[in-house]
Amino acid sequence: MEDETSPEMENEMLRMRLAEEQEKEQQEREQSYFRKGCDPFAQTQRSKLQTRRVRLNQQINKEMRLRTGAENLLRASSNHKVKETVSLELTYVNSNLQLLKEELSELNSSMEIYQNDSGDGLSIPLIPLGLKETKEVNFTIPLKEFIEGHYRDKGEAFDGAIKELMELRQAIRTPRRNQAGVELLMEYFNQLHFLDCRFYAMHNRPNIHFTWYDSLTGMPANQRDIALERASILFNVAALHTQIGAHYDRSTIVGLDAAIDAFLKAAGAFSYLLENFSHAPSLDMSPGSLVMLTRLMSAQVYECQFQKALVSGIRNEFEALLCVARDAASVSNAYLVTQQAMEQSSVLDYVPLSWKTMVQVKVEHLRALSHHYAALAFLDHCLESEEDEEHQRKLLDQLHVSDTSWLPPEGLLRNKEECKKLGKAHLRRAVLLHEEALRVHMFCKPLRRLDVLQEVLTFSHNHSLTKYSDLDEEDNFIDIDEVPNIAAKSQQKLQLTLPNFTNVKAMDLFLALGPLPTFSARNRWSAPRSVILTPCEDGFGLMLRGDAPVKVAGVEDGGVAERAGVRAGDCIVDMCGRDARWARHDDVVGTMLGAGDEGVQIRLISLLPPKPLEVLEHRKGSGLGSGRGTFPLSSSLSSSPNHGAGGAGGAGTASGRLEQASRSRGLLTLGWFTGRKAVKHNTLPSSCLGIKTVDENS
Repeated sequence: MEDETSPEMENEMLRMRLAEEQEKEQQEREQSYFRKGCDPFAQTQRSKLQTRRVRLNQQINKEMRLRTGAENLLRASSNHKVKETVSLELTYVNSNLQLLKEELSELNSSMEIYQNDSGDGLSIPLIPLGLKETKEVNFTIPLKEFIEGHYRDKGEAFDGAIKELMELRQAIRTPRRNQAGVELLMEYFNQLHFLDCRFYAMHNRPNIHFTWYDSLTGMPANQRDIALERASILFNVAALHTQIGAHYDRSTIVGLDAAIDAFLKAAGAFSYLLENFSHAPSLDMSPGSLVMLTRLMSAQVYECQFQKALVSGIRNEFEALLCVARDAASVSNAYLVTQQAMEQSSVLDYVPLSWKTMVQVKVEHLRALSHHYAALAFLDHCLESEEDEEHQRKLLDQLHVSDTSWLPPEGLLRNKEECKKLGKAHLRRAVLLHEEALRVHMFCKPLRRLDVLQEVLTFSHNHSLTKYSDLDEEDNFIDIDEVPNIAAKSQQKLQLTLPNFTNVKAMDLFLALGPLPTFSARNRWSAPRSVILTPCEDGFGLMLRGDAPVKVAGVEDGGVAERAGVRAGDCIVDMCGRDARWARHDDVVGTMLGAGDEGVQIRLISLLPPKPLEVLEHRKGSGLGSGRGTFPLSSSLSSSPNHGAGGAGGAGTASGRLEQASRSRGLLTLGWFTGRKAVKHNTLPSSCLGIKTVDENS
């Protein structure tokens, strides 16, 4: 029987193998065309929204240029008719600009397309944040000029590295809404660490302008400093986490845990930006906005944690119901704090109306839920045994935010009628708060488009109203006193997840320039000079130390090296036509000792002193420093030992590059006009060629 079916099984396995190979080839073709985590042609609702956002940003930028030109002409012209015409045109431009900004604001405050509608349960939509848009940047000419002017190297040799950098930046403009998209952004963010060290210093920087648009208003911000680029990328990492978190299915525990994790990461990124980025050129990264966004994401974490407790199931017990009531009150308070942050003068006119209304709706809705669950505890339960009395008395003492006119806990627990009256009072308060949430919701046009929000609010209101109506028929003539709000107490502790820069490793694209601690933008070097050293009876007359690059520790007076122009502190960057910037100490010594009568040709560079302070002050006053922020970010990065050309070759190159990788594992403080941590340079014992040996520590 097995022999009869084996050919069919073999054919089936062959078809399956062929299908797997075809699928693998298709994935390889896609990955070879687009970077992992990037899909610029994805026709999803979110990508279409992003396309509309790009178009609006371009139109706003055009109107801004027209307005600037009209204002300049208005100030410069003395002709009355020209001024009238320009004033009329300026009024039209301002009106058009305001309409575009309102359209973009409404677009950026869209929530429905980011939500997950595949779940079985009903969940109030969460608030996501749109990504910041940016213009294309051409690194080619500025970086080549910097390499040729600062490093005295051939710019054409780095065409591949510059092309890869530009492809990476192009890819981060359209990240996928998943973990691969986040990793793509973090890869570029970490790459900016190398770019900052290689090309940006106080006295010298390439002429590259970065333009980013405000995530809500679309207003452009343009700066030369790389800190704006880094801050905007980190902002987009946080925004992408909000979109990912809003899209999870929150009808399951797994989906809620994933949403909690995403919003904790978003809140952590916003908090990190708030602490490390100042003087932001756009409102979305101003301190007021970052405080508001951090509190908003934290409140949404509390909401997901509360929803997780509801999905897990609530025990129909007195204590369990009171704990849920206090949990709901704590979530309501978190949104109340967010609402207060939105009402600050710095962001009052900036925050979208739909966000303000949604937060207010959640404050009322969750406060209503807290009274609803407290009512269930009083209506359906009472003291059952004497041993529970002390514990339940403590629960009642902590339930309300202020003293009540009701009986003390001891009398209340033993009086079923009073418990029923208190439960009914809480239920009436819940009904009134649900009605207030519905009223606020109906006044906001964008929220009225969210059908699921209407369903949740209506369902909760009807549930409390039905319960209250049943009680009202039974106790028609009982007067009910007002009850205070439920005291908030969360069962969960909130700990923000700060960005982890070590999860995604970045490869230094400009590794061929040399070891980063030595060949960086902050170090100024002389032009390379070639010397030929011919050994004599006493050797070359110099001492060497260190690795990658090997440095001249000392020169003997009147020796071969001194006569050739070698000076103490020089670095060997080339030996016999081979790049020696990554060369090991032993390899350089061996090459020089093996030189014949014709000698050895080396190229040397010398470290130059920093530019005078007055030059820096002049540059700062000329506009480079005005309006800029500080951004001391930490990053842990690694370098690839096999990347780039121009190393010294062999084991020396690999060792030097691995040494740089080991150095870059430490945290490096990065920033504008801030100090950088000194990187220790571990050197091998010094060797003397023909003279003597000098200890490294001497």
